[in-house]
Amino acid sequence: MKTVTELLQPVEKDLEDLVLELKNLIGAGHPILQAAAEHLFSAGGKRLRPGIVLLISKAISVDSSLSTKHKRLAEITEMIHTASLVHDDVVDESSMRRGVETVHSRFNTRVAVLAGDFLFAQSSWHLANLDNVDVVKLLSRVIMDLAEGEIKQNLNRYDSGQTFSKYINKSYCKTASLIANSCKAAGVLSEISGDKLEMLYEFGKNIGLAFQVVDDILDFTGNDKQLGKPAVSDLASGYLTAPVLYALEENKNLSVLINRELAEKDDLNDALEIIMSSGAIKKSRILAEDFATHSKDAILWLPESEYKRALMALPEFVLSRLY
Repeated sequence: MKTVTELLQPVEKDLEDLVLELKNLIGAGHPILQAAAEHLFSAGGKRLRPGIVLLISKAISVDSSLSTKHKRLAEITEMIHTASLVHDDVVDESSMRRGVETVHSRFNTRVAVLAGDFLFAQSSWHLANLDNVDVVKLLSRVIMDLAEGEIKQNLNRYDSGQTFSKYINKSYCKTASLIANSCKAAGVLSEISGDKLEMLYEFGKNIGLAFQVVDDILDFTGNDKQLGKPAVSDLASGYLTAPVLYALEENKNLSVLINRELAEKDDLNDALEIIMSSGAIKKSRILAEDFATHSKDAILWLPESEYKRALMALPEFVLSRLY
């Protein structure tokens, strides 16, 4: 199975340019913000989101070229994603991200919040300068969705009565909205037809949801290195994901533990035992596979190219993290 780097190989040079350009875009201004930004963008990360934007942009371009606006869209996508990570880490009180200290651990919480705000503000400014109202609307919606997803996630902690549709909606807001809307925005910039724009949106939405469900499964089956955070941290924080919701359907005893916020000594282990002995992980895998299949189906119409091949291989890559 290919790695992310291999999958994104057709746009490797463009991604290298993107990282340099991001440092330039953010460079001017306050030394602490600059240090925070440098720290963020040099922390590696897979660059999957801007990579997808660049692959789509080249796949729909007549001569596989990239316009300046498409490049800027990919940069904005990575800025928004990074800003949301900085804020997420503050909310979740995470000390590590991608194997390096989080911004608030290295500096402090105040700097982290401001650095996240600064990146959101920068992304909005560059977005406005694309001079395309439709693209501005699509990506402004993403910033709203990210905040909404974080709020929903925190309001629904330890709520064993949470519906599956609430979980999917929260996952869409936190993970899929950015990929879906930036894929569609790439199509808007290329002036492709409305039905094809919707297909690009569907591709991004479904790959984002597959990605989130896989992450949620790995919270139970993965190791710290694979996740970049301690395992079972979602459940311990009261976030109920697909495996938990499926296990709740099978075993009502789990809701007793969750409703008392896993407060007693063995509650977390008992909850884990219930989840792992149920069919929840298997059902969650099927859910992730469904999303992955839908994402592939949505881009069958793209003309044949190395960019399309890379995009078609992405859903399989997302699932491969499970095995």
